[in-house]
Amino acid sequence: MDLLKRRFKEQADILALEIKEIIKEHGETVIEQTKLAQIYQGMRGITALVTETSLLDSQEGIEFRRKTIHELRDKLPKVKGGSEPLPAGLVYLMLTGEMPTADDVEHLSSVLQRRSHIPLYVFDTMRALPKETHPMTMFVVGVMALQGESHFANRYAAGDLPKSEYWEATFEDALDLIARIPHIAAYVYRRKYKHGRAIQPDGLLDWAGNFAHMLGYDDEEFKELMRLYMVINADHEGGNVSAHTTHLVGSALSDPYLSYASGMNGLAGPLHGLANQEVIKWIYDMQEHLNTKEPSSDQIAEYVKKTLASGKVVPGYGHAVLRQTDPRFAVQMDFGKKHMPDDPFVNIIWRIYETVPPILQSLGKIKNPWPNVDAHSGALLMHYGMVEHEYYTVLFAVSRALGVLSSLCWDRALNMPLERPKSVTTAAVKRWLNKEVEKLGD
Repeated sequence: MDLLKRRFKEQADILALEIKEIIKEHGETVIEQTKLAQIYQGMRGITALVTETSLLDSQEGIEFRRKTIHELRDKLPKVKGGSEPLPAGLVYLMLTGEMPTADDVEHLSSVLQRRSHIPLYVFDTMRALPKETHPMTMFVVGVMALQGESHFANRYAAGDLPKSEYWEATFEDALDLIARIPHIAAYVYRRKYKHGRAIQPDGLLDWAGNFAHMLGYDDEEFKELMRLYMVINADHEGGNVSAHTTHLVGSALSDPYLSYASGMNGLAGPLHGLANQEVIKWIYDMQEHLNTKEPSSDQIAEYVKKTLASGKVVPGYGHAVLRQTDPRFAVQMDFGKKHMPDDPFVNIIWRIYETVPPILQSLGKIKNPWPNVDAHSGALLMHYGMVEHEYYTVLFAVSRALGVLSSLCWDRALNMPLERPKSVTTAAVKRWLNKEVEKLGD
């Protein structure tokens, strides 16, 4: 058995026993109460599932296996001479809970390279789509075309998959998908924006560096950006749309290809993965309105107030959980200050950061006036020439694969059941409330 797979199974067996004891001793413990407002308003703040790979703290931001973004950037192995973390190291960390060594990452990288081949029929399927097709649609179609390669689906259909081995077939599919997804995503970019001129992978490069190469960006700084981007967007605990959808569909024993594709259809929504391109559009609109490419802080403040007065939000600001500046924004700003301190568009991002929070705070009702990850990422990509904004969500999807597929491995290893929460009708709620009123009258 492969070293990583064996280490994963050892950790899974240990945790499965711990969970069994927790349920045995504390299964009836009530951890919180649900409010009607939460039921009607998107289940915000309801603790309803377990995700082992990451946890979102309102003050510290996302933590992967109890490691912050800043710790990952510092401690995960890097390419020789590089300063940004290797995404393969994060996969190792999420699967085992242990910080990998350079040798661990090199081994996993070689495994992913060996698994990266994509059958020609997948590209034929994608080519059948009109070039006008949205890049996320092309990407998900490519993933779905690969579904016939699923170990889990094929073994289950053949009656050759006992429940005790669900985790192993899921694990194999997850690594295959992580290995192949960059090639599919790069093909989408080259077909849609670069006249269909695909670039062959370079087996000597790391996973993220090779992705940058297949996109057509061989600048070492862009490869570093891809390494950072893929790490910071990999996971965001389990309740967000893409992660929760992947988990939910997987709980029906749909294979990782079906589950991941479902999650990415959720990521494609304007309220989830499209946010960074909304930031760019808002800045373009501001520049046009103010008739300047480099607005001052006062001009930005004027436009922010105009945006809010019209009943709209400032894209990239606010977060359902965070109550501080998103650490993912902070590390991107650090990357920008290091590699592109004089970029005019990036400087607009920084002036917006100085301007927006005080205005939102002055309104008094804003719980989080701080920027999230989407407030910065588009500007960094534009600096290197990636100006195709609607493609940005595909980059997000490639990164998010690392987290949701690692988490799916844990779901199967821990025998997580079919997810099926109870729902109610408004009529039932009204009957219940009337009974409560009657009790108060008594």
